[in-house]
Amino acid sequence: MSDALTKMLATRDWILADGATGTNLFNMGLQSGDAPELWNVDSPEKIRALYQGPVGAGSDLFLTNTFGGNASRLKLHDAQDRVRELNRAGAELAREVADAADRPVVVAGSVGPTGDIFAPMGTLTHELAVEMFHEQAEGLKEGGADVLWVETISAPEEYRAAAEAARLAGMPWCGTMSFDTAGRTMMGVTSTDMVTLVGKLNDNKPLAFGANCGVGASDLLRTVLGMVAADPDRPVIAKGNAGIPKYVEGHIHYDGTPELMADYAVLARDCGARIIGGCCGTTPEHLAHMRRALEERPRGETPDLAAIEARLGGFSSPTDGTGDDTAAPRERRRGRRART
Repeated sequence: MSDALTKMLATRDWILADGATGTNLFNMGLQSGDAPELWNVDSPEKIRALYQGPVGAGSDLFLTNTFGGNASRLKLHDAQDRVRELNRAGAELAREVADAADRPVVVAGSVGPTGDIFAPMGTLTHELAVEMFHEQAEGLKEGGADVLWVETISAPEEYRAAAEAARLAGMPWCGTMSFDTAGRTMMGVTSTDMVTLVGKLNDNKPLAFGANCGVGASDLLRTVLGMVAADPDRPVIAKGNAGIPKYVEGHIHYDGTPELMADYAVLARDCGARIIGGCCGTTPEHLAHMRRALEERPRGETPDLAAIEARLGGFSSPTDGTGDDTAAPRERRRGRRART
């Protein structure tokens, strides 16, 4: 299959993805508890501005405002019957912005978790998860998304369901999981477990896989190192948070400065990641610094854990969950504060 992302991967050593969606929408006035996807129809000018931010900062790929655009999540806002409409609208606005750029830009249709737990602990079944993801995928496809971007997944069952939905929709896809305490997802998946999971998706492997969000950039890069070591042939994605969240004067702020995220981007590239972006707290200002660093700083040797710790701060746990490494956790550096 020939598609925009495959073509870009074939000609580029690295691809700069986008940053945060929620952080930037909150800065535009989104209120806690609101469904961001409704803005695709109700406030299209704000969503165009959201998309224009990373494109203007130099991103080669950006995600649509559809992270919670599945029936289960939208049901919380009595919008479960609007899945196709809201996803199509989000992708159409993204397509407009991408096509107006002066360079190729990939539109990635964001697909987040359902928020439900699989049976027998919960009520979600494989068939129902596939149905929800497929419905969302068809809306994104109709709107012009180049690729499906499955993100922040914790359960292997949900990852497999998303893969099947992408196959049913005839869409290329990428998929990341979120690794939290001790290098594991909420459902206990490690970086090597994910590599094994991807390897068993014989009928529809992702174009790229990796990690997003989690507990910090240091931990995420440790996870990326494990993925690249286990599967050096498939492109790996690194999409880390801009530092650590802090509750300041009633609001959440991330303490990662643009300069820190520039260091992170270069380290991610040197760790072997091919698609590099930010997650929570990452603004267009961060992305512009990341782009400049990736363009101007020469490629270096693969960093070890000590080098990552020295540049980005300490790890949140001694190991990444695989038992193959040891890095003592310590207080993260506080010298670089976000400009909020």
